[in-house]
Amino acid sequence: MIKLRLKRYGKKREASYRIVAMNSLSRRDGRPLEELGFYNPRTDEVRLDVPSIVKRLQQGAQPTDTVRRILVKANVLEQVSAKPAS
Repeated sequence: MIKLRLKRYGKKREASYRIVAMNSLSRRDGRPLEELGFYNPRTDEVRLDVPSIVKRLQQGAQPTDTVRRILVKANVLEQVSAKPAS
């Protein structure tokens, strides 16, 4: 199963995260299928590649709870439900 989840990077105690599409069985910092965005919890900076995220969600990818919260804040999940499934 493909999951949208956070991949940690950065210095100790100064973590940032990339939002990535990965196989659910691969390790947290393993090789992603695709990088979809960026999240910095210290400054609440978020950058998303919305068309790619919408495409992955329509293909059946499942976001983790944290990623789901980020996508709800950015109003990305409403775009997925508004588009017809093909």
